Amino acid sequence: MSARGSSEQATHQRPSAWYAAPAVLFFGLFAVVPMLLVVYLSFTDWDGFGFPQPSGAGNWSRLAQDGEARDALVLTLVFMVLSWLVQTPIALMIGVWAAGKQLNRAVLSSLFFLPLLLSTAAIALLWRSVLDVNFGVTQSLPFLDRFNFLGNTEIVVYTVVFVITWQYVPFHTLLYQAAARGIPASLYEAATIDGAGRYKQFFQITLPLLRYTIITSTVLMLVGSFTTFDTVLILTGGGPGTATRIAPLYMYITGFSGFEFGYASALSVLLLALGAGLSLVVTRASGFRTMQSQQEGV
Repeated sequence: MSARGSSEQATHQRPSAWYAAPAVLFFGLFAVVPMLLVVYLSFTDWDGFGFPQPSGAGNWSRLAQDGEARDALVLTLVFMVLSWLVQTPIALMIGVWAAGKQLNRAVLSSLFFLPLLLSTAAIALLWRSVLDVNFGVTQSLPFLDRFNFLGNTEIVVYTVVFVITWQYVPFHTLLYQAAARGIPASLYEAATIDGAGRYKQFFQITLPLLRYTIITSTVLMLVGSFTTFDTVLILTGGGPGTATRIAPLYMYITGFSGFEFGYASALSVLLLALGAGLSLVVTRASGFRTMQSQQEGV
């Protein structure tokens, strides 16, 4: 076959670019356009009524000097680190365990994944009732009655991290379960023949082959830390005081309670930039962009 014929055949087999038009249109209308609108609003003074009035870089100058915004960003980073340190090992271990073919693992996994069926608002309301200092579970358990999980500034951060972990670990577990099931059984069989135990197989086979899944889960956690606020809003309202007022919640309060949508837009643009920047740093530092196969020759 001539080179021209091969080229024509490849062109004929290649899908038309128009197939991507609906996805591109959807992404443009519901992602790109709103982001551009928020960027525009960050340079305006708008209370949600009438037309936005241009304010130049006033919102950004205020943001650079806003101590509350700085504290909220620091608290967001604390939440992010704590959530990653707690969720990653739990989701990894449960995901690898749930990847087994035994019937009992399938049944327990289906029960464990139930939080995925609940809305964020329902989960937050549930735990707010359970941890209520007056009529929650702490009143029926003697060793917990002295703890005010939602009203003590020293432990409320860990309480919120616990609730977020309970909510999102099942999702990340699904990622690890699917990835672990994709590891060839021949690798474990060969390792068993060589005398490797379960722990050695986990650290030398399972964990290295789940590297890209760990990176994906980490990126989702990073981005989620800059977008999730509804759990904190319902659970603590940012309190007690400002102990749990993370940056997304501060942005929400500024816009929808303070009616300062221009300044809230500047905060949202900053969160978007930080989330995108952290994601790029993680993918570059981990070599995720190359996505080279770790199972060559298997």
